[in-house]
Amino acid sequence: MSDPEKNKNTAQAFYDLMFNQCRPAEAISLYAGDIYIQHNAHVGDGKQAFIDYFERMAVEYPGKRVEVKRAFAEGDHVILHCHQTWPAEEYAGIDIFRFDAHGRIVEHWDVLQVIPPTSKNTNTMF
Repeated sequence: MSDPEKNKNTAQAFYDLMFNQCRPAEAISLYAGDIYIQHNAHVGDGKQAFIDYFERMAVEYPGKRVEVKRAFAEGDHVILHCHQTWPAEEYAGIDIFRFDAHGRIVEHWDVLQVIPPTSKNTNTMF
């Protein structure tokens, strides 16, 4: 059985390596399991499709960044609440990762919301 606390650290390291450091192939090699199931409609299923997508994003959107604001783990799932900064927009995002028994990422879901320029409250999205 995988360790939820270790999985939280793994999910954050995976996200940093593939998104901030623009090294998705290395991230997949280090942190993904035998399979990688993708639920984001903009990214193909499987490891190679993930690598191809994020290699393209690194070229098309230099300087994109993600900052993990919160991380939660339960059983074999980790949830990251993130602030994504892209050249033209910023997003509030939730990423959900499922881990296998060896502590490797095997499945991913996400939801993203553009951070609007104004808000009816002062609470921020984070």
